[in-house]
Amino acid sequence: MRILGIDLGSREVKIALTEEGKLVKKMKVSTMSFYRDYCSFNGKVVVDLEKLGIDHIDKAVSTGYGRNNINLEEFEPINEIKAHVYGALYQSKLKDFILLDVGGQDIKIVKVEKGIATDLDLNDKCAASCGRYLENMANVLEISVDELFKHHKDPIPLNSTCAVFSESELIGKIAEGVPLNQLCASVNYSLYKRLHSLLNQFKGKKLIISGGVASNTAFRHYLAKDYDEIIAIEEPQLNGAIGCCYYGEKKVKKEEE
Repeated sequence: MRILGIDLGSREVKIALTEEGKLVKKMKVSTMSFYRDYCSFNGKVVVDLEKLGIDHIDKAVSTGYGRNNINLEEFEPINEIKAHVYGALYQSKLKDFILLDVGGQDIKIVKVEKGIATDLDLNDKCAASCGRYLENMANVLEISVDELFKHHKDPIPLNSTCAVFSESELIGKIAEGVPLNQLCASVNYSLYKRLHSLLNQFKGKKLIISGGVASNTAFRHYLAKDYDEIIAIEEPQLNGAIGCCYYGEKKVKKEEE
């Protein structure tokens, strides 16, 4: 059984292909390149599987931004919460956890009990708690995001709650002569502080982080104070696409029974 999963992100499109429950192909393509190079338009967006290097599939499932615009035979759209929960279930093999997904332009926090989402919160109205915020701040500091993620010691307060104003505040700290490593720690800690109040509403011992921020070691360092265990899944950025595959596999098996 071959299942295709596509997660249409705001910055990147993530693609996963599973065969008999095992991940056999994975891709990340910029959203612009995906629509320009791998799709055509005929009333709706049509994905060219041949260009993706994928031949036979038994079922295709999509999630993410614009998921309802995909016009692919046997393609089923599901909401992002379901996709990411299924991805976390598949990758962690756990049934009870808190899931934090920090995307480029939104965040999702989901409480999962016995394999079922029982509570959730979303924030898609402000970039200050999202991956785009970290990218912008790294650009201001003229460093890579990977370098930004390394630093957690001695953060100083960044009080602006707006992503735009935070850039101006950071430039002011640079002018004051605050060392680079401390500025990086301050950016990472400011993200943690913004999410802390939201996460406090979801009590649990184990936290799974998905999305690009999962590789932020400084952010994970701060979160370790609040949870007994921070779960590192193997493919945090592909979690939604993998969740589509896992959902599709279960759906096909149920239909065959």
